[in-house]
Amino acid sequence: MPHFISIQNLQDAGLDIYARLSEVQLLRYREPKPGIFIAESPIVVERALAAGYRPISVLMDEAGVPKQQGLLKVCGEIPVYTARFDVLTQITGFKLTRGMLCAMERNELPQADILCRDMYRIAVLEDVMNPTNVGAIFRSAAALGMDAVLLTHGCADPLYRRAIRVSMGTVFQIPWTYLPKSEEDTAQALHTLGFPCVAMALRDDSCEICDPRFAKLDKLAVILGTEGEGLRQETITHSDMVRAKELAFKENTVENYYEIYKKIVCCHSN
Repeated sequence: MPHFISIQNLQDAGLDIYARLSEVQLLRYREPKPGIFIAESPIVVERALAAGYRPISVLMDEAGVPKQQGLLKVCGEIPVYTARFDVLTQITGFKLTRGMLCAMERNELPQADILCRDMYRIAVLEDVMNPTNVGAIFRSAAALGMDAVLLTHGCADPLYRRAIRVSMGTVFQIPWTYLPKSEEDTAQALHTLGFPCVAMALRDDSCEICDPRFAKLDKLAVILGTEGEGLRQETITHSDMVRAKELAFKENTVENYYEIYKKIVCCHSN
C-alpha cells in the first residue's frame, strides 16, 4: 500500500521533483539511465501505468485521496504526499488539474527501425518545438488510428508535463520514438525505413488530399514541420508527395493538421 505523508514542510526533499526541478533536470535525473517525468491528473496517470511506466511518488490534494484509492493501490508502495489544494498551489506554482501529480520513471525508447517494423501509417514530427503542439498532434494521431509517431531530435519532448497533459495521456497509448540523430534528412530516413512520404508544406504543386496514389500505398509517413518555418527544404524535396496546398501560412495550425491527417488517412484506408 502507498505510504501517505501529510506535507508539513514545503522544503521537504521529496517535493523537489515537483517544485524545484526543471523539465531538463527531470530528464537528466537518473543519468546515464532515462530520466523521470511528471504525469498530471488521474486519467493520465492511469494511462501511464497501463503502458508500463513505474511510479516514484505522488503529490495530490488530500480531499481527493478517498476517490483515488483504487489508482493509488495500483501505484504500489510509494510515497504519497498530500496537502490542501491551496498548499499544493504554493508548492507547484499553479492549480493542479484534478489535484494529482505523479513522478514516474522513463522507459528506454526503441530504435526507429524496430518500432516501425510492422507499422503502416505513421506521423512524423520535424522540429516541432512547442510542447502544446506536440501533445495535440499525438492526440490527433491516436484518434485517427496512426500506428506510431516518430520525432526528430529538434522536437519538444513528448514527456514534458504540458505535452502529456494536452495529449490527455495518448503519448502513453501510441508507440513513439526518435529518428536517429545521424539522420539529417528526414524523408531519406523514412525511405530507409520503407515508408513513402507526404510532406505537409505550402507549395503550388501540392497534390490533392484524395489523390489516388494514396490508396495504392501499403505504407505512408505524414511529415509535419515546425511552427515557424515549416519543413526543411530537403525534406520537401525528397518526399514523394507534398500536401497542404490550400492552407495560408498563418493557418498552418494543429487543427488544420488534424483535418488533413483525417482526409489522408481516410483516403489511404480506402
